[in-house]
Amino acid sequence: MQSVGPGESGAANSGPGAAAEILRQDVALIAGIAAYRRHGWHRTLTDPPAIWSEGGTRLLDYGPPEGRPVLFVPSLINRAYVLDLAEGYSMLRWLAARGIRPLLLDWGWPNEVERRFTLTDYVAGRMERAMTAAKQVTGISPVLAGYCMGGTLAVAAAQRRPDLIGGLALLAAPWDFHAPDPVRAEQAARTLPLLEPAMAFANTLPVDLLQALFALQDPWGVGRKYRGFGRLPQDSERARLFVALEDWLNDGVPLAAGVARTCLREWYGDNAPARGTWRIAGLPVDPAAIAQPTFVAVPSRDRIVPPECARPLANLIPGAVLHLPDAGHIGMAAGTRAQASLWRPLLDWIMALPPYRGTS
Repeated sequence: MQSVGPGESGAANSGPGAAAEILRQDVALIAGIAAYRRHGWHRTLTDPPAIWSEGGTRLLDYGPPEGRPVLFVPSLINRAYVLDLAEGYSMLRWLAARGIRPLLLDWGWPNEVERRFTLTDYVAGRMERAMTAAKQVTGISPVLAGYCMGGTLAVAAAQRRPDLIGGLALLAAPWDFHAPDPVRAEQAARTLPLLEPAMAFANTLPVDLLQALFALQDPWGVGRKYRGFGRLPQDSERARLFVALEDWLNDGVPLAAGVARTCLREWYGDNAPARGTWRIAGLPVDPAAIAQPTFVAVPSRDRIVPPECARPLANLIPGAVLHLPDAGHIGMAAGTRAQASLWRPLLDWIMALPPYRGTS
């Protein structure tokens, strides 16, 4: 299979020139992959203490004890530590140093019980119990901050249990799954029958298949990024950040089969959240019912959750503050400009919330 995508080559579309360009691009791709594999960087940050756990899930406490608690909910698909990626690229440690008490819901690797979970089990069960524990430990209702798929789940949790939160932050949270390209979303939904044999084996959608589904969103992107990495000075900060992010992306988590079916059939196929037909514990999820102060971050260069997919939440939730960082999906959370793009604006919004009663 040729690794050169449409528009990548300046050579003619056929003939010796095109063949030479394809060979050059393939050599650059292989060199970039090899450079990544031999790079010496590795993550050294260690997890803070857990204040609650259930099954494979932990609630990690980044302190300080007197800080305003913010409960971060990541996606079920990728590891939670993208929000605590590396020295200088940890949103949670940056916020903790400025008086916030970040709590990270680390979903962990699904065990035998969790492999049979539905989204109702995650939201109305596991997540609500973590929210309850956060309130009990800190003494107040934390701000609930959901990143990516975790933001979609946070919408449902915020509507169900307003008593457990003091505010809501949605960071690149998908909602209208047919925007801007309904055909592409429906194509994703049509992969479900092809995935069923693999899910029947372990009752999960395996990591490798999840990676393949994401790669299909931008088939030529893998080649571009590794060619670019191969051209970087390998001792540069950009190279180290690339390795950190690639290590995280390659450290995926399988998805419970029932959750995968809901995401592909109901979210991508039926666009159930935007249509008001997505239900948790039998009740429709309605963002308009959320009364807590809400911050909606929609990165303008997001190719994973396009801006048109995430932006409707800012219009549906009464009084929501819309923030439009000039960043991509991952760069907003852990990139070189993440502090200016998201960390600082999110901190300013949290600090401007109504006063709260801190712990003694």
